[in-house]
Amino acid sequence: HSSARLERFLQMCAEDNMTVAMPSTPASYFHLLRRQAYDRPRRPLVVATPKSMLRLKAAASAVEDFTSGTFRPVIPESHLDATRHGEVDRVVLCGGKVYYDLLAERAKRKDERTALVRLEQLYPLASDALLEALAPFGDAAVVWAQEEPANQGAWTHL
Repeated sequence: HSSARLERFLQMCAEDNMTVAMPSTPASYFHLLRRQAYDRPRRPLVVATPKSMLRLKAAASAVEDFTSGTFRPVIPESHLDATRHGEVDRVVLCGGKVYYDLLAERAKRKDERTALVRLEQLYPLASDALLEALAPFGDAAVVWAQEEPANQGAWTHL
């Protein structure tokens, strides 16, 4: 446990020297650790997750999520009806626990014009997977959301 300043780790990233991740589910964290164990060459892994996610019921994973699949550095929108993706006018990129806060607020407002895309891995950025997750939304505005002030967190890195 630490009060890590994520932006400081991201400032030290260069030439694939480390991996910085903010998993949003237990299964994602499991697959991230499994990938880290098998990756060569070995490099440091920085994982930023708050302890409050341990008690968050929305952040639960089914057993099947652990037994199949792999770590996904970008998780595309999954709660909006796919036939309505053309109506989305804003895509919010986020990572970690803030995703669940945004999801709850979107449900409370009954907002179907905002899509949420999770960045599970901040460095190295999986740009191909990110572009693929953004593709269904065409010309929608893309914004980044984080809990920290703008001069902290991943904002300056992204």
